[in-house]
Amino acid sequence: MVLELAIDVIAAKNRDALTEQLLGATRGVWDIFTVYLGDQLGLYQALSEIEPATAGELAAATGTHERYVREWLEQQTVAGILDCENSTAEAADRRFALPAGHAEVLVERDNLNYLAPLAQITAGAVFPIHTLLGAFRNGGGVPYEDYGADLREGQAGMNRNLFLQQLGTEYLPAIPDLDARLRAEPPARVADIGCGVGWSSIGIANAYPMVLVDGFDLDEASVVDAQPNVREARLTDRVRIEWRDAGDPTLAGRYDLVTAFECIHDMSDPVSVLRTMRRLTAPGGSVLVMDERVSERFRGEGNDVEWFMYGFSVLHCLPVGMADQPSVGTGTVMRPSTLQDYALEAGFREVELLPLANYFFNFYRLTV
Repeated sequence: MVLELAIDVIAAKNRDALTEQLLGATRGVWDIFTVYLGDQLGLYQALSEIEPATAGELAAATGTHERYVREWLEQQTVAGILDCENSTAEAADRRFALPAGHAEVLVERDNLNYLAPLAQITAGAVFPIHTLLGAFRNGGGVPYEDYGADLREGQAGMNRNLFLQQLGTEYLPAIPDLDARLRAEPPARVADIGCGVGWSSIGIANAYPMVLVDGFDLDEASVVDAQPNVREARLTDRVRIEWRDAGDPTLAGRYDLVTAFECIHDMSDPVSVLRTMRRLTAPGGSVLVMDERVSERFRGEGNDVEWFMYGFSVLHCLPVGMADQPSVGTGTVMRPSTLQDYALEAGFREVELLPLANYFFNFYRLTV
């Protein structure tokens, strides 16, 4: 009897904890998707320019409907994202503003704390949810293009400041021999595999004024999006983004640095991609992989970021990697030992986990 009572107490505690967790998670879902509305409709940007503002003033500034904007402003205030300076006033007269510091997260695109793209990438990750149900049942995948512009643009926005502000000023300079080669004559050549909309290629070229960067991606929409980014950076003479398979044998041995930023875990056949990277590398060249910062082995509680990685793995990265068969089915949570196994099978001699501190990513150097 005592044991049964103890089990009942534990079950009730677990039930209540899960109930609280799911309610909190639902609040987070509402916050994410209302942040998405505020970002996509330009509400945060306009509010930062005219605050404090009424719903009518913000609607007029953004070409939106006052009643919808009023409900959004009130929801954002209750959620703790905005402030209302006169909450007891009539609805039309209430004035709203961004609290100190919130513009860094929601408005300032070049700030390292900018996180508005997180809402967009989340919207993209759930977009093909009904197709994903089918993949769970039949073992297939969900093609990358099915996730649409929100996933593509959201992911690019999340990584943009790392690539433009940290990659070439903090991370690559921390690898002395590689940094020296990128600064030396003759100009180093870089192959950026899975370059997306081009921010990594642009970041490298900005940091190293002599290098020539060839970015490769098999997603045509990403390559199209990359072209204006290269033009606006005034790097068309040194950065070329192509919708092209980097496995083209004519490219073999051309590059002093070959990179793959946050894409190896998405590949159905990562070993073949790594073999291609090895073939592209010139004698004495370097291969650098950046991928998710996860623990060496599964633990029930995970590390401080694995909850994030597993969510994206279930909804996006694993389904994308399973779209082409046969697939090894890596998923977002690619353990360091898993990458090492792939690299050794691809013909690399050694994989070094570099001591570069980043909340989301590990950096690996592969020795040819």
